[in-house]
Amino acid sequence: MLTSVPEPGRFVLGIAGAPGAGKSTCAARLVDQATAAGVSAVVVPMDGFHLAQSVLEARGLADVKGAPETFDAYGYLAVLQRVRAADHTVWAPSFDRTLEEPVAGSIAVEPGVRLVVTEGNYLLDAADPWVRTADLLDETWFVQVPDELRRTRLIARHKRFGRSHAEAVEHALGSDERNARRIAATRERADLVITPPVD
Repeated sequence: MLTSVPEPGRFVLGIAGAPGAGKSTCAARLVDQATAAGVSAVVVPMDGFHLAQSVLEARGLADVKGAPETFDAYGYLAVLQRVRAADHTVWAPSFDRTLEEPVAGSIAVEPGVRLVVTEGNYLLDAADPWVRTADLLDETWFVQVPDELRRTRLIARHKRFGRSHAEAVEHALGSDERNARRIAATRERADLVITPPVD
């Protein structure tokens, strides 16, 4: 658990990592630990800023969903800026994996929340506008797990949400893997690299 959450201010932690590394699980556990310790906390996932599937299809981006250009990066930065202010309730979007769509206004970051954990692929990316993310975070972690485990998780996830085995493998070894290579190159910018236990 973080030991440097200011009193009574807000601490914004970013968790980066490749698809299937376990970012969401790590973020959820941190929030649970904080809550158990009496610290109000919430997760704001970058996945909530995915462009709608209809937009991706119209722009020919459906096959590369998860790549940097398939997110509303400026919208994500704007929400982080509002989260940093901590003077009003910020309504952030979530991502529904069953629908494969973002859901607007579904996460409330109340003024009294002290720990905000945001997790996503490109928090440490050097390209604009993603590079601006670091200035809005107090600390960044990079989640790393063995590549084979990560790919196995991705294939299982894709199948769980409706893809055939062949489709799941194609996606995991195609666009997911290209994104993973880009994300791996950002690890050195993290304040901390963590290797969570394998469940």
